[in-house]
Amino acid sequence: MQGLDLYSMFMLGLLGTGHCLGMCGPLIFAFPSRTGKFASHLYYHLGRTVTYVVVGALMGGIGAGLAGLANAAGSHLAGVARIQVFFSLLAAAFLMILGLSRLGLLREPAWLSVASPDKIPGYRKVLKSAVAQPRPVEMFLLGLMLGLLPCGLSFAAFARALPAGGAVPGAMMLMAFASGTVPGLLLLGTGASGLIRRYQKQSDILAGLLMIYMAVALGADALPAVLSRI
Repeated sequence: MQGLDLYSMFMLGLLGTGHCLGMCGPLIFAFPSRTGKFASHLYYHLGRTVTYVVVGALMGGIGAGLAGLANAAGSHLAGVARIQVFFSLLAAAFLMILGLSRLGLLREPAWLSVASPDKIPGYRKVLKSAVAQPRPVEMFLLGLMLGLLPCGLSFAAFARALPAGGAVPGAMMLMAFASGTVPGLLLLGTGASGLIRRYQKQSDILAGLLMIYMAVALGADALPAVLSRI
């Protein structure tokens, strides 16, 4: 993982701010903003960031773990390389599909909706508690659960963490992505958020192009290994 990877993930989150306002804006108005306290927003975004980081660590760990299993099974470097190439191509394909959908050239896959926080045990209880009395602990728990909202932008970030090379690099990538999404959501309700909404189409296009760039970069890294086996 290079500094450019972290910068790209941060920019993906930042450029996706318009999408985030449309997706998460109503939730923020419904919950953190009701308290009238800035701290509620921080607890909510902290919970969301923790979920992103944990998923990033899991994705990076799974990728690295399977590569390690191939090595332990006696496949040595060739087996590890094949698995790493597979994950790179899988993430590249996913990013390409989501990037093209962000540009409006493809429809966003319907199967993104499988990861719904509504399926998490205790979600409805936390939601009711947040409605009744939105305290910091409820805001944090709500952020944790809503970090799994079926969102193409965050799922693209999760996919990029798969070939990251380990749990720590995967977590760092998602930390960078989450950091990029926070500023726009914190500015929700201000004139700045109105400006972001005004240029949402342009930011969606840039986010789509960035996803496509990531896909091409991952594919280009894996291509020599693929060609060497042809």
